[in-house]
Amino acid sequence: MKSRPVFNILKNILRLLAQWTLAKYKPAVIGITGSVGKTSTKEAVYAVLKGERRTRRSQGNFNNELGVPLTILGDYKEIRGILFWPKVIFQALGQLVVFNKNYPEILVLEMAADRPGDIEYLTRLTRPKIGIITAIGKIPVHVEFYPNPAAVAREKAHLIEFLPANGFAILNRDDDFVWDLRTKTRAHVVSYGFKEDADIQILNFEYKFDENEFPEGITFKIQYGNVFVPFHLYRVMGKPQIYSVAAAVAVGIVFGINLVKISDYLSNYQPPDHRMRILKGIKNSVILDDCYNASPISMKAALETLSSFTQRRKVAVLGDMLELGKYTTEAHEEIGKEAAKKVDFLICVGAAARLIADSAIKHGLDKNKVLIFNNSESASKMIKKAITNNDVILVKGSHAMQLEKIVEELKIE
Repeated sequence: MKSRPVFNILKNILRLLAQWTLAKYKPAVIGITGSVGKTSTKEAVYAVLKGERRTRRSQGNFNNELGVPLTILGDYKEIRGILFWPKVIFQALGQLVVFNKNYPEILVLEMAADRPGDIEYLTRLTRPKIGIITAIGKIPVHVEFYPNPAAVAREKAHLIEFLPANGFAILNRDDDFVWDLRTKTRAHVVSYGFKEDADIQILNFEYKFDENEFPEGITFKIQYGNVFVPFHLYRVMGKPQIYSVAAAVAVGIVFGINLVKISDYLSNYQPPDHRMRILKGIKNSVILDDCYNASPISMKAALETLSSFTQRRKVAVLGDMLELGKYTTEAHEEIGKEAAKKVDFLICVGAAARLIADSAIKHGLDKNKVLIFNNSESASKMIKKAITNNDVILVKGSHAMQLEKIVEELKIE
C-alpha cells in the first residue's frame, strides 16, 4: 500500500496539515518509542498529565506516518468509512482558520519503527520536547527489517537526537541498549529503573495476592532525590508495567507535578487490552492476557511474572515471535530454555513456537507436559481439556498469531 500514489498523496497532505496545526497551537509534544512498552507507557503518561493539562494521546495503533499526524489533527479512535479522510481534512482546515480553544496543550505520541527512517520522519514532523525510549533488548522486534539490532537502536535514537537543548530525554537505565544512547542527545537526560544511579529509582517491588493467590496488584516505592513515595497498582502484574509507570513519573516531574500527586494519579492506572491484563478464567484459573505482541525481551519478562506464582500450576501458552528474521531460531530456542525453568505445563502455537517446545524439552521440561498446535483455532478447541483447577495461564505471542481467541475461550469475565 505504501508504494501507491494515493497513499503518498494522503501522507503528504496529513504531514502538511499536522505541521501547520503544530505551528498554530504550539502544544508540548512527548514522543515515545522502543521495542516494547510504548503503549503502556503512553497510557501511564496520559494518566499523570490528564488531570493537570488538556492532554491528548494517540489511540490504538496510531503510531505511524498516518496515525501520528491523525492524532495531531484530532482525537480520532479508528479509521472508518469512505468519507473518513475528507472529514479529517475538512476539520483540520477548519481549526486552522478558526481557533479551537479546546485544542490540547500536550500531545503524547507513540512512534513505531517498522522500517528504517520511520522514527526520523515522525520526529522531524512532530519536533518533540520530551522523548522517551522504553526498551530495546538484545533481539528487538522488527529487527527483520534492519541489518542488525544495533541498527534498530540507531533508529530509536533519532527521537532523542532531534530534541532541543532545553528538552528532556527520558531513558530506561536498566536497558543497556537504551542507556548507551544517552550520548546521542543534547537534551537533559532523566533515567528511570531499578539501578541505584537511576534518577527515578524503583525500590521495594512486591506482588500482592489474596488468600487464593489471585493477584491484587503491585506495591513499590519511587525515590527521586531524597523523596520516597509509595505506589500501589491494582490488578496489575509484571515489571514492564512498573517501567511504564516510572517513565510516567519522570514526565510528571519534568512538568513540576508533586510526586505524591503523581502516585495518586497512577493509582487507577490499568494496562491496555492484552498487555498483561489479569482475568478470571474457567476452573478458578487466573489468566495473564499478554497476547497483544511478543519479542524476546517481553517474553522473558512475561515468564518471570508467571514464575511469581507459587501455589498454582503455571501454564504458558506461547505463540510465534514474528519479524525477527535471521534471529528467529536463536530467539525461540532461548525462550524455550527460559520456559523449562519457569513453567509446569507448556502449550506452543505456531511453526516457530515449535522451536520453543523443542528447546524446553531439551532443557529438562517433561515432554508429556508440552503440547504443540499449528494455530490458535486448533489450540482454542483443545485447550480447555489441558487446563486444571486453579491454574495460572500466561497467554503470549505476536499479534498475528491471534491468541486472543484462546483468551476468549478461557476467560469468564
